[in-house]
Amino acid sequence: MRIIRDTLFLDPYDRGAAAAIGNFDGVHLGHQAVIDIARAEARRLDVPLGVMTFEPHPREFFAPDAPAFRLMSAETRAHRMAKLGVEKLYEVPFNTGLAALTPREFAETVIHQRLGLTHIVVGADFRFGKGRAGSAEDLVAFGAELGFGVTVAELVELAQGEVSSTAIRNALTEGRPRDAAAMLGHWHRIDGEVIRGDQRGRDLGFPTANISIEGLHPPRHGVYAVKVDVLGGPHEGTYDGASSIGVRPTFGFNHPNCETYLFDFKGDLYGADISVALVDYLRPEEKFDSLDALITQMHADCDQARRILADV
Repeated sequence: MRIIRDTLFLDPYDRGAAAAIGNFDGVHLGHQAVIDIARAEARRLDVPLGVMTFEPHPREFFAPDAPAFRLMSAETRAHRMAKLGVEKLYEVPFNTGLAALTPREFAETVIHQRLGLTHIVVGADFRFGKGRAGSAEDLVAFGAELGFGVTVAELVELAQGEVSSTAIRNALTEGRPRDAAAMLGHWHRIDGEVIRGDQRGRDLGFPTANISIEGLHPPRHGVYAVKVDVLGGPHEGTYDGASSIGVRPTFGFNHPNCETYLFDFKGDLYGADISVALVDYLRPEEKFDSLDALITQMHADCDQARRILADV
């Protein structure tokens, strides 16, 4: 997959795709449905399959000091797009100039002139242009005028309701990772480079791989049964484990992170890139009166996680 970030000076080779357009935070089942329609159009037109998204997320641009809300980083989103067979990922810079474009200017300047897209697919709730003034119906009209096709995809619904990034965030906030996974079509993952912590886990007999959750929507603090992918290096592979997400109150106040104990693993993961998939929520985070009580609970957590993951 080719990631294109400079959309002002586009190589002619990168023009002409059939592309899905949106923020695609989480790349959930609704997003995947939009991409699948774009895939069918790409095959029909014999052009590359593309996805056009924005970086930073427009919500981050307009409210930079608001609490973190993203389900995945730009890098994680790109990895998911590659797995879905996207050939060209257009990460359009979201800045003051882009935010000031009227809906017509956005359609004419960005979609038609800069990217030269032949067909675009958007969700029924897609909004664009200054003040989110443009609708999916407006885009259909602009496409007919400017010469690119437009398909408006219906929103995806499951038994529990409409699939959306907001609904997924709510499920994670409430400690329901399986409900989040049902809407995502995959486990919710926290990706990152293993960083050095206080090494308390090693002293307790549970060495952990620590990754930051900064910039991401925080799942409910507590302990999870997890699947862990080590993405490269001598320990590359998939492991079962247990993760603690939170501030580690037994040791005072700490910056929130994700600490993961990989079952039956021996080795050094510092600096490695890992992907932690949240499978099940085991219990809330709590403060223990003694290290012995904490260790006893950690053994119980790991035993419970092993039983759960044996069926996954």
